[in-house]
Amino acid sequence: MVLAPRWRVRRRAELAIMRLSLLLAVLPLAGEVHPDYQAAMIPMRDGVRLQTVVMRPKQQNGPLPFLITRTPYGVPAEDSVARGLPESQRAILDRYIVVIQNIRGRFKSEGTFVMQRPRNPRGVDETTDAWDTVDWLVKNVAGNNGRAGFIGTSYDAWTAVQAALDPHPAVKAIVEQASPADMWLGDDFHHNGAFRLSYGFEYAALLESAAEENHHFVFDRPDTYDWYLALGPLRNADARYFHGRIPTWRDFVAHPDYDEFWRRQTVVPLINDVKVPTLNVAGWWDQEDFYGPQKIYEALERHDVRRWNHFVAGPWNHGQWSGYGGRLGDLEFGSDTALHYRERIALPWLDYWLRGEGSGELAEATVFETGSNVWREYAKWPPVDGVATRKLYLQAGGALSFERPTDLGKAFTKYVSDPANPVPYRPRPVSPTYPGPEWPVWLVQDQRFLAKRKDVVSWRTTPLADDLRVVGNIVANLWASTSGTDSDWVVKLIDVAEDGFQLIVADEILRARYRNSFEMPEAVPASTPVEYRIDLHAADHVFKKGHRVMVQVQSTWFPLYDRNPQRFAPNIFEAAESDYRKATQRVYHSDRRASSIILPTL
Repeated sequence: MVLAPRWRVRRRAELAIMRLSLLLAVLPLAGEVHPDYQAAMIPMRDGVRLQTVVMRPKQQNGPLPFLITRTPYGVPAEDSVARGLPESQRAILDRYIVVIQNIRGRFKSEGTFVMQRPRNPRGVDETTDAWDTVDWLVKNVAGNNGRAGFIGTSYDAWTAVQAALDPHPAVKAIVEQASPADMWLGDDFHHNGAFRLSYGFEYAALLESAAEENHHFVFDRPDTYDWYLALGPLRNADARYFHGRIPTWRDFVAHPDYDEFWRRQTVVPLINDVKVPTLNVAGWWDQEDFYGPQKIYEALERHDVRRWNHFVAGPWNHGQWSGYGGRLGDLEFGSDTALHYRERIALPWLDYWLRGEGSGELAEATVFETGSNVWREYAKWPPVDGVATRKLYLQAGGALSFERPTDLGKAFTKYVSDPANPVPYRPRPVSPTYPGPEWPVWLVQDQRFLAKRKDVVSWRTTPLADDLRVVGNIVANLWASTSGTDSDWVVKLIDVAEDGFQLIVADEILRARYRNSFEMPEAVPASTPVEYRIDLHAADHVFKKGHRVMVQVQSTWFPLYDRNPQRFAPNIFEAAESDYRKATQRVYHSDRRASSIILPTL
């Protein structure tokens, strides 16, 4: 991977236009486009009408399919579209009738907005709203070819997946780009029960402070690390700022564990067939929904007898497949990987299913291998042919090797975790999640900024004599203890370049109270070694010759995640200040308690 001069992601424009850009970035068209613009209020089966914009070429030659995005972020205004959509937005309006619709309760759409509205077999939900929308479009918009596809990123991808659960007969393709799959296990709001504080707080404020606008929370400190630390226990958020007016925050507080509320929202148990050809798209450094598209692909794959289910992963952050993909943060990839995705993968695939053009041939998995910067195609994901599982063991003195530790005693590395001085997840000052600008690139920031922290412990190999190619699911097997009765364990797999740059390849957090069950939290036995298995998810990465592999462990990651009090509290959202205490952490690396990283290697 090549390092380039540091750059900053530009401040995002108004969210509705951004979402339009993400949609229109799929296919190329030269020159400016001035589409025909039609606004409609499409009726649903219960009488609620949804604000919808339909855009099509002014000079349409022949019937066209619909390409639909259903969103909570707003539809484009007519005057903005009338000024022309520039080539940089990769307009597709010569090939599709583009439809963008606000979901219930957002902007001018009627009804009530419900975050991640669950399926309702006896009423209305996002699946029925998608069905009714397609039915109305096919019957009321002239010049369509009777086919429709859904496409979206993030929340818009989730609504696309909902449309595929019980699809209208006209629906022939789904492109879900970073759809969340489970908001408690691994996507936006929680990872393995650890609450994503800055994202959850700011996103809830963004969507639920006002129905007809996107409202960024205004911080009164330049460093949000300081602001969240001064907030104190989580219960102060509602007492000081939300005052019971933010439904999603109320749900966070009422449902701290993986209960029926969260299980109703997850899409994975609802997938019992592949009813529509589906393209699942993930970014290796997606800061919001890296988990979702992989789990959705995995769930669909169990039922994919017609080979309609495909997986794509590139070296992107959240939504970067719709922009420039030659660089992310300080990393360069040698080519525009996002353009490759749009022109070589998404365009031919959509054209086949919606326009009846091309062969429709696509590899089961098309994945960009980071480190070597090449695209790979696999017949199965994760691949199994030629893959061997190897264990990298934590050793005494900060060493890391494929040899099992020989120490028969109680070898461990110790550090103190202090909730009053948590480890920042990116260099300070920490700007707001929205509108950024560091949030989109934090996962590729050099981890050397943590070098002086005594509560971050590391192990590393000697310089590699040969390339080490890792492809597939990575798992941390951690033996650890805490002097408290609850703890967080953060594990990061890092590529250390010859110049010292430290790049996160895989990472995850586990809240120790959920080590045995996500539904039933348990206090941790104090000062007792416990074995933790932490899924670091999939990667396709080459650690180059001369680089080192590094493993880091810590117990806070702030304010990305809330602070664990480290004293067991039944509901951390209601914990008191006195519950937050220092704890002595031990990570073991003896023959008896051999902590390791399980790597699938080629």
